[in-house]
Amino acid sequence: MSLNPPLNNRQQRVLWATVRHYIATAEPVGSGALVKEYNLSVSSATIRNAMGHLEKVGLLFQPHTSAGRVPSDSGYRIYVDQLIQPSPGIAVQLEQILSDRLNWDKWSFEAVLKGAAQLLSTLSGYIAIVTLPMTNTTQIRHLQLIQVDSAHVMLILVTDTYDTQSVLMELPPSDLDAESVDRELKILSNFLSEQLRGRSLSEIQRLDWGELGREFDRYSSLLTSVLSDLLHRLAQSALPSQLMISGVSEVLRQPEFSELNQVQMILHLLEEEQDQLVPLIFDQPDSEGRRVSIRIGSENPLEPIRACSLISSTYNRGSVPIGSIGVLGPTRMLYEDTIALVEATADYLSDKLS
Repeated sequence: MSLNPPLNNRQQRVLWATVRHYIATAEPVGSGALVKEYNLSVSSATIRNAMGHLEKVGLLFQPHTSAGRVPSDSGYRIYVDQLIQPSPGIAVQLEQILSDRLNWDKWSFEAVLKGAAQLLSTLSGYIAIVTLPMTNTTQIRHLQLIQVDSAHVMLILVTDTYDTQSVLMELPPSDLDAESVDRELKILSNFLSEQLRGRSLSEIQRLDWGELGREFDRYSSLLTSVLSDLLHRLAQSALPSQLMISGVSEVLRQPEFSELNQVQMILHLLEEEQDQLVPLIFDQPDSEGRRVSIRIGSENPLEPIRACSLISSTYNRGSVPIGSIGVLGPTRMLYEDTIALVEATADYLSDKLS
């Protein structure tokens, strides 16, 4: 069997109709159903012949001898790659909903991502999975030093994901009066914010604090220690909730997930083995020009989701991918809508971050 068997126009139309009908009904498809539901302009016998050819080249199969046919993973692959386009109306609808429902001014970035996942799972009917931004690409948005009393100063650090960390620092010994110290701290605060704004956490860890200048020498070792502690805390805070997952209960009602053992395997993967799932969601598209990565059934390397399709895309800061968003559902998935929904969510997040 060819990996990409050539199909004539009629065979393509029959494959398209078979996949569409099976997605809608979850029942094996016979030629009679295609004659009745789709305007293929050919006889039932001609459709049977076309379905027989599609089965011969591995794009359809019969689950039972007397049953109709259902798409194979290869059949879905040709359907996705050659026979459909993402639904533009769905993308426009989702972008408007995201703009209306997500509050960037008052919510943390984590809350925004959680809201986006919930909306994506509701509209798609499948499991939505969103990764938090990669820690080493998170950038400093703001840094400020605030004097608390004569001996202490608070350092506040805000990232571009609106994560905030603060730490109380003990001022190093000085002969300066309180007013001079306050003025010096304001100058240092402005200097640090200007120098560090837009830098990633990994860049900050490599900075040479000797560049601060002689007037700030006495702060350099203290800042090195305090910022190192803050960066470590920021890195650690992202780990427990590396993935945000929404919509599990809805998708598990699909007939494909009627076996308890299969459901338990998927839940275990989502809850206990997220580190295996992250590289798949952060995968780059195989075909040039495509903005999403699509893994169908057996193309997934993880056993628990080999009866599923995973559609994902990265969201970017400028041209740099920093996180990803994906949808996991049965291979009997409405691909046109799901691809458009994933693309629209990724574009929305990228636009906001840029």
